[in-house]
Amino acid sequence: MKSITIQGTKRESVGKKSTKALRDAELVPCVVYGGAETLNFSAEEKSFKGLVYTPEAHTVSIEVDGKTIPAVLQDIQFHPLTDKILHADFYQLSDDKPVVMEVPVKLTGRSKGVVAGGAMRQSFRKLKVKAIPANLPDEIVVDVTPLKIGSKLYVGDIKTEGFSFMHPANAVVVAVKMSRTAAKGGMSVDEDEEEETPAGDAPATEETSAE
Repeated sequence: MKSITIQGTKRESVGKKSTKALRDAELVPCVVYGGAETLNFSAEEKSFKGLVYTPEAHTVSIEVDGKTIPAVLQDIQFHPLTDKILHADFYQLSDDKPVVMEVPVKLTGRSKGVVAGGAMRQSFRKLKVKAIPANLPDEIVVDVTPLKIGSKLYVGDIKTEGFSFMHPANAVVVAVKMSRTAAKGGMSVDEDEEEETPAGDAPATEETSAE
């Protein structure tokens, strides 16, 4: 997995006043957990650009006081109005210790159902995986070519190698529904068929029983 570097400065004081002063200076208060001791540091907000504002997944090399700490981003807080980064939590990586992080889902191929006039619904843009650092995948590649109208692809259908998913096996990753255009051609649409909703990182709410 690709890694980006964040240059940081160790924080000697972690009170509210010092935190506010950091933010006023466009610095982000940060914490690294998982090591021998917790490390509090600050970093320039612009250094998060390649980590936060990208669909790709990255590990992080945090450089503080001449030391380099391998880590992954665990949590980040944004200001509700300005979207400025308020705080970031990192977890230190160990070669033999599994870690959980979100990895983007990449769809490949062209679904048979879409070719036949169906509409694809992607319920997950990212999936949480658990693995030792060396086995963290850059992305989860899913071939949707075999999916016909009415077909669904579940988390349990995706092959894994060296990692596991932190989702139920029956969580729907992508489904091919009957589109209204295809329905006008003479095929019916179920009355209780769900409207398309923005794909996110939450489990699908649609029925997950096998077709």
